[in-house]
Amino acid sequence: MRADRFETLPEDKLAPWKNFGRWNDRTYFPELVGLEVEEIRRDYCRMRLPFRPELEQPAGVVHGGALATLIDTVVVPAIGSAYGPEVQFMTVNMNISYLGAVVSQDVVAEGWVTRRGRTMAFCRAEAICNGKVVIEGSLTYAIRS
Repeated sequence: MRADRFETLPEDKLAPWKNFGRWNDRTYFPELVGLEVEEIRRDYCRMRLPFRPELEQPAGVVHGGALATLIDTVVVPAIGSAYGPEVQFMTVNMNISYLGAVVSQDVVAEGWVTRRGRTMAFCRAEAICNGKVVIEGSLTYAIRS
């Protein structure tokens, strides 16, 4: 795991992200899929996609769209850890490679920022199951304040 490579966040920067995806006013997609945040540091996040049969496709493996959602979402707190609530960011590019199948198990993903610009953030992410990388990706996010 990569968490030790990234600095911990002070409580005031961490607090807004503790309930990521589980806001009280309505259900958003990360909660619908079931994503759970495990750790957030500056420029880094680790998330879990708990297995549920509803995430399978007919061949009995976890649907690629659910895994892509995990890869796309795990970088959001990593990016946001450097900004206040007034800053918005959204995916403008995502390239992913499926390296293995996930069958009836949780998947853990790590996402990290590799470079920040004034209007763009560049990220990498990978998801692991049974100790093996099953999906990896590179993502670009637009930053708006």
